[in-house]
Amino acid sequence: MRVRRAKAIVKKEFKHLFRDYRMLLILLLFPAFLLVIFGYAVNFDVKNIKLAVYDEERSDVSRSFVTSLVNSEYFTLVGYIERESDIKKTLDEKTAQCVIVIPKNLSRNFYAGRQSQIQFLIDGVAGNTAVIMKNYITAAVRSFNGKLIELRAARFGIKQSIPIDFHPLFWFNPELQSTKFLIPGLIAMILVITAVVSVSLSLVREKERGTMEQINVSPIKSTELLFGKTMPYVVLALINAALILIVGYFLFDIEVKGSILLLFLTTLLFLFASTSMGILISTISDSQQVAFSLATFASLLPSVILSGFIFPIESMPWIIQIFTNITPAKFFIVILRAIILRGVGIEAIWLDIIYLLLFAFVFLLLANIIYLRKERTA
Repeated sequence: MRVRRAKAIVKKEFKHLFRDYRMLLILLLFPAFLLVIFGYAVNFDVKNIKLAVYDEERSDVSRSFVTSLVNSEYFTLVGYIERESDIKKTLDEKTAQCVIVIPKNLSRNFYAGRQSQIQFLIDGVAGNTAVIMKNYITAAVRSFNGKLIELRAARFGIKQSIPIDFHPLFWFNPELQSTKFLIPGLIAMILVITAVVSVSLSLVREKERGTMEQINVSPIKSTELLFGKTMPYVVLALINAALILIVGYFLFDIEVKGSILLLFLTTLLFLFASTSMGILISTISDSQQVAFSLATFASLLPSVILSGFIFPIESMPWIIQIFTNITPAKFFIVILRAIILRGVGIEAIWLDIIYLLLFAFVFLLLANIIYLRKERTA
């Protein structure tokens, strides 16, 4: 490959990018916009659960129980229900997501040493949210039960000892913030879209303008053309990745715990695989419209649905788990979360690196085979 010829193509492609300033602004600002949306809006953490109370007793014990729930960051008291017939209306109108029904004999049973039952009516339309609410309520009730048992034991002068005490410790994401889980996947999604869509459109544009024939008869080799056409978008994708990491650090306190050099090299490898997919799509497509549709379908949908970005692959049926291997984003997301969140080295991600190399090799091989067949039939 002649460096001068490749450099000229790179320079020409950069000029084209800077002339189309609207597209350039979209490619640079879109990642920051997505980061804010996914960071603040797409969040699996359930807080400020709207709580209504139907308290038939209104005693000190029942008020203490409600206060123990409201004092946490997970529940917000929206009011008390006066009549039992209003419970269904409260849930139907979504005034509350959960209604607590406290019986009349709560305090009497407590002081008599008997068990009482408190009913929680949870809106189960959103299944995942309902399960999280149930877990929060279970933990809150268990904590309140512990306080009541201590009070009862102190009242009768009984000394209590806990046979087994446990202290759970969460590694890598101690606050259990879903944002820290999502942002590495967001980097992979944006990079694959930027690389695949931009590269495929750039190459197909030459076909539509009729300049591809001129390039074919010129001294420019195919490797020089591909290098020159893809390099500007690789640089742009790297800027996007850096921008996401910087904004993620200031907005969501996300730090890269592993090697910056390893992160950079694996990102380059992923971009190599993604641009190879864009090259393959450009050889199949004869128009920018077809290239955009194919590139979006091949990059956006798999990177969102099948990569483990949002939905855990382990929870999918086994046939779908096999199907998830069609996208390089799946393996890159594993690499990103390993380096950014866990701070591991190459010994933990070498297999995913091999998969990315295989993707790049297969895409380029298929693109070359299809291109040669088209040349023979032309």
